[in-house]
Amino acid sequence: MFSLSTFAAMEHIIYNVTVSIDPAIEQDWVTWMREIHIPEVMKTGCFLESRMSKMNNEEDGACTYAMTYVAYSQDHLNDYQKNHAAALQVDHKSRYEGHFAAFRSTLNVIQHFTHER
Repeated sequence: MFSLSTFAAMEHIIYNVTVSIDPAIEQDWVTWMREIHIPEVMKTGCFLESRMSKMNNEEDGACTYAMTYVAYSQDHLNDYQKNHAAALQVDHKSRYEGHFAAFRSTLNVIQHFTHER
């Protein structure tokens, strides 16, 4: 059974950060992201939830991850970008400079679907 969720989905914004990381530091980076960086992003209060995913079917030696954050609204994302993002990105860059490439994208949530078992 599918259910349509209308929990103000029209206001939610997905903020996606895709990072290709040097395989030589992958485990350190994953640990740091899980234990330090993502919790710090969530502590800003700008996001409802987050997910960390690893890309499938990559070429040998490639390590690409996507961090998906769901902002409560565009205003919350704007607040994050204006007041928090720069410092958090500096921390990441100073720790892993030369070992990663990142790009960011945003998406408007149109509708949220869930499956109930």
